[in-house]
Amino acid sequence: MDVKTAEKHVKDLQNILNQYSYDYYVLDKPSVTDAEYDKLLRELIEYEEQFPELRSPDSPTQRVGGAILEMFKKVEHRSPMLSLGNAFNEEGLRDFDRKVRQAVGDSFSYVCELKIDGLAVTLLYEDGLLRQGATRGDGTIGEDITENLKTIKSIPLKITDPITIEVRGEALMSKKSFEALNQAKAERGEEPFANPRNAAAGSLRQLDPKLAAKRNLDIFLYAIADLGETGVTSHSEGLDLLDHLGFKTNKERKKCANIEEVIAYVEGWVEKRPNLAYDIDGIVIKVDSLEQQQELGTTAKSPRWSIAYKFPAEEVVTTLRDIELSVGRTGVVTPTAILEPVRVAGTTVQRASLHNEDLIREKDIKIGDQVVVKKAGDIIPEVVNVLAERRTGQEVEFHMPTHCPECESELVRLDEEVALRCINPKCPAQIREGMIHFVSRNAMNIDGLGEKVISQLFSEHLIKDVADIYKLTYEQLISLERMGEKSVNNLLQAIKASKSNSLERLLFGLGIRHVGSKAAKTLAQEFDTMEALGKAAQEDLTAVNEIGEKMADSVVTFFDSEEVQELIKELAAAGVNQVYTGAKPVIIENSDSFFAGKTVVLTGKLEQLTRNVAIEKLETMGANVAGSVSKKTDLVIAGIEAGSKLTKAQSLDIEVWDEERLIRELEK
Repeated sequence: MDVKTAEKHVKDLQNILNQYSYDYYVLDKPSVTDAEYDKLLRELIEYEEQFPELRSPDSPTQRVGGAILEMFKKVEHRSPMLSLGNAFNEEGLRDFDRKVRQAVGDSFSYVCELKIDGLAVTLLYEDGLLRQGATRGDGTIGEDITENLKTIKSIPLKITDPITIEVRGEALMSKKSFEALNQAKAERGEEPFANPRNAAAGSLRQLDPKLAAKRNLDIFLYAIADLGETGVTSHSEGLDLLDHLGFKTNKERKKCANIEEVIAYVEGWVEKRPNLAYDIDGIVIKVDSLEQQQELGTTAKSPRWSIAYKFPAEEVVTTLRDIELSVGRTGVVTPTAILEPVRVAGTTVQRASLHNEDLIREKDIKIGDQVVVKKAGDIIPEVVNVLAERRTGQEVEFHMPTHCPECESELVRLDEEVALRCINPKCPAQIREGMIHFVSRNAMNIDGLGEKVISQLFSEHLIKDVADIYKLTYEQLISLERMGEKSVNNLLQAIKASKSNSLERLLFGLGIRHVGSKAAKTLAQEFDTMEALGKAAQEDLTAVNEIGEKMADSVVTFFDSEEVQELIKELAAAGVNQVYTGAKPVIIENSDSFFAGKTVVLTGKLEQLTRNVAIEKLETMGANVAGSVSKKTDLVIAGIEAGSKLTKAQSLDIEVWDEERLIRELEK
């Protein structure tokens, strides 16, 4: 067969297979049997193998998953992928409606959509062909996951009109696919995914597209990123355009004339959502008119024309089978409830934190009790209360131990703490947890060296402290279970890269008591080197803004330890940087800014600014943003639900502003 004849066959097969996929995955109306589809696909594969020059980017054969990727490239979004503000009850919805009316008057309508519990993605089409797909990331920069997204059959590789357009949606995994995936993982002895959202995100954020292709993912498109050239004047028209272009949108959406219709829609889905084939965690409400959306505008992190109603926390009853104890890196012994597995808020829950012995006593919790468990969104499961009336007499009262469950050292309470603590510095649990903290994202950020790998290395006696991480070899790692050549090489590269981290990451990673990530950065900026910080006296430390006596004592005690000095020498010998290499804080001398030279504390939740943006703006104008209120504090910015910091500021007669006052002053 010549190329010209083959080209016609290939085009015909590509077109008909793409149509069959659209019928099945988008319209949910299969127009051909699986056997017939597979027969035609095999025929197409044979043609493309014989004539590779005929293989096009929109061919159905491109969905099977290509070669394993080395890494994900960073992608800067053309327009930000903003997060949404939340409403948790009818009052919150009516408050949102009131603000919309104040801005645009009474003549407007809403569009309500199901809030899919998945992974937000953006898709860029150029001349009708899919060119790039990316994760939301931080809203400004995401990761290029194009090859993985191509494996989702409800994403068209080619749209009906040859236009350039960027669209956004939510990738998801159905409940049925999730259950099948976890069953397969259990049969292989692997850890199951916690919920469909994590399974979808995990499938798309791994480097093997062939694995993503096996996961049966789906997507709903919900927005066009830039409607400029489309002629669309409303959100609902935009959704209709997505339908026309061949995208899969959620048909459960509804246009509502007023807030009463919105509330009725929300209440209806509170009852109906368990019957869906996929998980939702709320309802998204948007002002329909694009002109009115523009008039309402956005805050630094979310649009004023949209809000997400979050479903109430779901409560279920299950049996508390046992109480397990764990020892953290600071020696605190924490009890955890081991539950009869139960599905709640889209997740199978088997554990819930009990915090401390006082809580167990307060709630009168016994092993064997029927308990009410609550979980909302990503919040850690909580035991709400005990159903004491269901007790049979077989329940067992729980008592905290007097000795550490890991090293058998005597447990103590320090500084009138509620928690029991193991103070043995050689407790293996503390050392292991300390190493897990050391490699975590906000510390040394060693990708691939998670909790399981650290525990494995520790139990195999390959590491005894954090310095040993930098002595690991290829031969040691390749011998570990489930560690292939590629994983080992990537891990060794990540370990090597962490050596160049700035000093504050190392300080935070070392786990000095009372020193969080912000204080670690403050110390690194002030003293520049590990050596200088190690020689600092208490008065040198307390002279630094934000460093109080308790923290200063902790730092001095830490560096007085011979074991710590030896560890620091080992890290230096391994080539781990011990110098601050970040930017110095902005200091504005003789500035006219109100904030210049002032110590400012933020407390509570800000609505219009993110905390990071507020801190950046304040520091740019010469303020020192502190983490706690003291006599040195000049000003406190109190957001929603401000707590003890606000109370302390009032007791010290410190000036307090709300967010609106802060924004007015920043804009001067």
